[in-house]
Amino acid sequence: MHDSLILKLRSYYPSLTKTEKKIADVVFEKGNEIIFNTITEFAEYCEVSETSIVRLCRKLGLSGYQEFKLNLAKDVVVPEENLYQTTSADDSLAAISRRVTEQNIQAINNTMRVISLEELEKAIEAIINARNIEVYGVGASAYTALDVMYKFKRIGLQVNVNMDPHIQAMSASLLDKKDVVLAISFSGSTRDTVNTVEVAKKAGATVICITNHSKSPIAKLADIVLLSSVRETPLQSGALSSKIAHLHIIDLLYTGITLRIKEKAMENIKKTAEAVLEKLY
Repeated sequence: MHDSLILKLRSYYPSLTKTEKKIADVVFEKGNEIIFNTITEFAEYCEVSETSIVRLCRKLGLSGYQEFKLNLAKDVVVPEENLYQTTSADDSLAAISRRVTEQNIQAINNTMRVISLEELEKAIEAIINARNIEVYGVGASAYTALDVMYKFKRIGLQVNVNMDPHIQAMSASLLDKKDVVLAISFSGSTRDTVNTVEVAKKAGATVICITNHSKSPIAKLADIVLLSSVRETPLQSGALSSKIAHLHIIDLLYTGITLRIKEKAMENIKKTAEAVLEKLY
């Protein structure tokens, strides 16, 4: 698993300057050609200065253009553009099904290429040691938050989810350093969720966020960032591929926590299963 330059660039994209976005757009479109270019040729192609390219490299945590090209070369041997071609009404059901399946699989694969295992480890540790866990999300992310509550309750964690932003804000104001917040926002810029996280931070809670954008407002506030990598246009907001990526991260958390508190978790899974036994035929 290598740290994908293209996926990292997509994650940073909303926070880039106009000039940097111009460079990024060329990388997305012509990445397989750029690896053969000098920095001067690349700058001329983008119609920007060499300094702008170096500045973008540094923003991505790279030493310079050569390291940029090296990392880009690792990406372009597995081109991604074909995975995001749009389907049309003329396509067969088999072709449409294949395309959707590829996108959903790619959502998980790309997420595993950008997520930090160190951050994941810190998130597992924080949740295990938390007195209470508050999960925040609005819109499509609210339903993902409900899945967190279901999973965490099965293993006996003290977890709470409210879908109303006003109740979320009130709940956040009552937290302290013993509590953990798990905030879910694909864009990382959902005003209600960001505002609630600000309240939780002020109260002293540890904040974990799951987002697609590493330089988003919610990521800047969070103590721990769990990053996904899914391409989603404004017209695709709430797409299943985005949810799958976030649900995958939640499953990683759930599995990691369950294995750490195995005996207690197994006991609570048995208790909760028995509690709903009579509700099944």
